[in-house]
Amino acid sequence: MNNLEISTRDLSVLWHPCTQMKDHETIPLIPIAKGDGVYLEDFEGNRTIDAISSWWVNLFGHCNPYINQKIKEQLDRLEHVILAGFTHEGIVRLSERLVALSPKGLTRCFYADNGSSAIEVALKMSYHSHKNKGEERGLFVSLRESYHGETLGALSVGDVALYKETYEPLLIRSIQTPSPINQSIEAALEAAKSFESLLKERGGEIAALIVEPLVQGAGGMKMYHPLFLSEAKQLCERYGLHFIADEILVGFGRTGSMFACEQADITPDFLVLSKGLTGGYLPLSVVLTTEEVYGSFYCDYNPSRSFLHSHSYTGNALACAAANATLDIFESENVIENNRMTIALIGEELKRFEGLARVKEVRQCGMIAAIELEGFDPSERIGLKIHQHCMREGVLIRPLGSVIYVMAPYVITPDELKTVFKAIKEAIISVNI
Repeated sequence: MNNLEISTRDLSVLWHPCTQMKDHETIPLIPIAKGDGVYLEDFEGNRTIDAISSWWVNLFGHCNPYINQKIKEQLDRLEHVILAGFTHEGIVRLSERLVALSPKGLTRCFYADNGSSAIEVALKMSYHSHKNKGEERGLFVSLRESYHGETLGALSVGDVALYKETYEPLLIRSIQTPSPINQSIEAALEAAKSFESLLKERGGEIAALIVEPLVQGAGGMKMYHPLFLSEAKQLCERYGLHFIADEILVGFGRTGSMFACEQADITPDFLVLSKGLTGGYLPLSVVLTTEEVYGSFYCDYNPSRSFLHSHSYTGNALACAAANATLDIFESENVIENNRMTIALIGEELKRFEGLARVKEVRQCGMIAAIELEGFDPSERIGLKIHQHCMREGVLIRPLGSVIYVMAPYVITPDELKTVFKAIKEAIISVNI
């Protein structure tokens, strides 16, 4: 097999996500034959550094030997079992570990298959919990330019027009409050003040505030100070609404701590995790919540009060094996501490872009770096041009419009990281010529 053969077969049967398929009349697909660490290799032996962790999921490299081994071991014992009325050791152990790792007070784990589904769980659980206590709160609040997924409920609480506008008539009710404009304390306080004004007006209608802690991903990798989280959590408590922390992107070390909420020293009412939960191997998500929320559903049989939400593959045994293996690596290799050297190197590499023409801003939060460009018309598709230039240099990036970001697997070496930023700088210079 070769690249052309696989691409041709693909284009006769597949419809790819977030893709205008007509583009592939001129832009070739990249068939991947295998992965190894930070590298992806096509059918002709060309290797590319995966600088975006394959949509932010991969933590410890492709085909990590330890995670591979643990999935293989699980495969010979149990592949899957219904989780209604049944359980298995892998999911019990995973849940115990997540409760121990997460902010104090989160004691219950509810599993789904992917990030968007987990957001749906948290939204429904929040609304239903209020309802079980005799409160009708049918409104949700999120931050401007936030992103929480693309199923209808998750899409409803997001605020990225590209994804949302077409489906607006189908969505549940939500409103947005300003997000902090930058990473300063002043911006955090100003955004919290705006949120408080909204609560004074409509607080009794609102079930929950949902946020992406510290980094708003698909909205352009916008970053803000932890103080906003602590201020917002206090306001939620004062007005009786839930605080949902969507850490699908930022969880498991991306911001420099295991969970972003730790940097604000808060415990959300719901902590939503996916992506890195299995090291990027298999679909799995979880919503951690409090004993108070759990208790609002705990009763003698009553269908209207019970949380009747399910997924066929909830708590899949193979996915749990990958997740437990991922947590093993965190424990045995002191990952959060070791990442500090990489975080410092990213900071040094970002200095390459200071003063560079058309660079509006560079920003960093832990292992996440962003370079925002300005002065380009959207019709120029600058992000696509930069992506193509970097691919020719053996680096996979996928800009969000004019925002270029790096979110590499934690196993990337200093030399590989320098290769990534060198390719990005050369790409920016090339589109400025």
